[in-house]
Amino acid sequence: MSSDVHPKQPEVMDFSAFKVLVVDDSRTLRLILAQQLGALGIHHITEATDGLKALELVKSTAFDLMLLDMEMPELDGLGVLEILRSDPALESPAVIVISGASALERAYKCIEMGAEDYLPKPFNPVLLKARIFSSFEKKRLRDLERERLVALDQKTQRLEFEQLKTEKLMLNILPRPIAERLKRGEQHISAHYPEVSILFSDLIGFTEMASGVSATELVRLLNDLFTRFDRRAEALGLEKIKTIGDAYMAAGGLPIPRADHAEICADMALGMFDDLAAFNQEHGRSLDMRIGINSGPVVAGVIGYTKFSYDLWGNTVNTASRMESTSLPGRVQVAPATHAALRGKFSMEVAGQVMCKGIGQVHTHFLLPRTSRPG
Repeated sequence: MSSDVHPKQPEVMDFSAFKVLVVDDSRTLRLILAQQLGALGIHHITEATDGLKALELVKSTAFDLMLLDMEMPELDGLGVLEILRSDPALESPAVIVISGASALERAYKCIEMGAEDYLPKPFNPVLLKARIFSSFEKKRLRDLERERLVALDQKTQRLEFEQLKTEKLMLNILPRPIAERLKRGEQHISAHYPEVSILFSDLIGFTEMASGVSATELVRLLNDLFTRFDRRAEALGLEKIKTIGDAYMAAGGLPIPRADHAEICADMALGMFDDLAAFNQEHGRSLDMRIGINSGPVVAGVIGYTKFSYDLWGNTVNTASRMESTSLPGRVQVAPATHAALRGKFSMEVAGQVMCKGIGQVHTHFLLPRTSRPG
């Protein structure tokens, strides 16, 4: 019964792309080696008559293999190998040392220093082929390992880059202390803050402006204005909480408590009108704004699963919102708690009794510029 199964043929390595440097002071031996290499299909062969010339060639050309004679004038094979292995700037090829019986001890020393193999004189073609095949196979495996390490390093760099992007995004959404807690794996983050100040602002004339510009231009303008507010909040130490349409919310005294939370909110409010005036002048607009501030206790925490946010709850927040909605264009209206915290530090005028939905009558004041600026 015949069979179509044939024994597996041994793999034949393609040597045609490999570059070999033959280093020997004997022209005859170089010729013999070149002929043997050509018979194996190696055609990129460069010759060097001594060790110094070999080092010059290695600096300018990336060789896959060097056949290195041990006994040469000026600089022998051992000296060449010492320089190759001591200079990390050199792209050292694989090295097979060639030696007669009188230089065997130095040949062994070369093997200890990292030479791939040893080839005795006179050359045995079968042994030469085996040694070259072995050296090229080791080089191929080294190249594969190097490529794997490079790919792994690139993957690691990409992961680190993506992690940095994620962290930056988290810091754009969350206060840094809260983001750090999320990174540590905390899932339910909330806290009670007994003394904070909350600021709400709302633009007047925004709807009319929105109807007269493109969507792209509208977003660009709003981003410009809110970026000014963001920079001011960061400089003063406030925490921007969120924006809703053309409304802006910020808080002083959280997540890191501070005694001057009402003052920095007042400075923020007055500065926002300066930012709005500069914005209007630069863009030829005439937007106005109302601002409200209240002080007191709040609960703060992270909510959401896929699109989480840091938010605040409590009567203090509700009253601050009512201070904004019942304020007048171009004015900062403050609730009684904020008025008490700012007394003696800011000038204020009575706004009167304001009916706030869900709260009732509230005696409010309008904030005026500071009586004295901090030094």
